Amino acid sequence: MARFNFQGEPPPEEKEEVCSLTLTQNVIAGRWKIVILWHLSRQTRRFNELQRLLLGISKGILTRQLRELEEDGMVHREVYKEVPPKVEYSLTPQGKSFIPVLDIMGEWGKKYMEKKQSEQNYSTQVNKKEL
Repeated sequence: MARFNFQGEPPPEEKEEVCSLTLTQNVIAGRWKIVILWHLSRQTRRFNELQRLLLGISKGILTRQLRELEEDGMVHREVYKEVPPKVEYSLTPQGKSFIPVLDIMGEWGKKYMEKKQSEQNYSTQVNKKEL
């Protein structure tokens, strides 16, 4: 389980902020959780559908990440009494409230990627001029 605790004692004025950040980190900690939340923000998904979308994830890890998200109130698991069994995952209201954070993270990632690519292109151009 990818859960973290703050080590040491923060100054009193920062204690509440550190605790809330640690709590947020605990909810989204895990290699796949943010991507799982992003896919579920688009639509309700079945287990196998999520596994196909998350290349490289094992059934066990996906199960564990979904269970943790469910325990944290971010994901709802709906089991239908059918043969074969049907299970769907969707975001809870708490999970939906996290969508703006995902959007901001995505925007930040795009800008960061563009910056890295422009730095790499600049570096490549400088190296070519030196030859």
